[in-house]
Amino acid sequence: MNNKKEFVKENVFGLEEGKEAALLKPGSIITIPANVKHWHGAKKDSWFSHIAIEVPGENTSNEWCQPVSDEEYNKLN
Repeated sequence: MNNKKEFVKENVFGLEEGKEAALLKPGSIITIPANVKHWHGAKKDSWFSHIAIEVPGENTSNEWCQPVSDEEYNKLN
C-alpha cells in the first residue's frame, strides 16, 4: 500500500488494524504509513468528509481490504 495523508473535514472515525477506533477532529491531518491496514468512515446515521493524498513509492500499491464487520462498526460512539 502507498503512504497516505488524510485531511479530516467532518465526522471521520479511523482505525488502524489492531487498534481502537478514534474520532478524528476536523482539521486533523493524519499519516498512514505504507502497508498499514486501516479504515475510515462515519458512524451509523451520519456522514463523513475527508481529502486523501497518496504518496507513491517503490513496490507499493493501493489495496481495498475486507469490509469492516458489523461488530466493529457498531462500536463507534
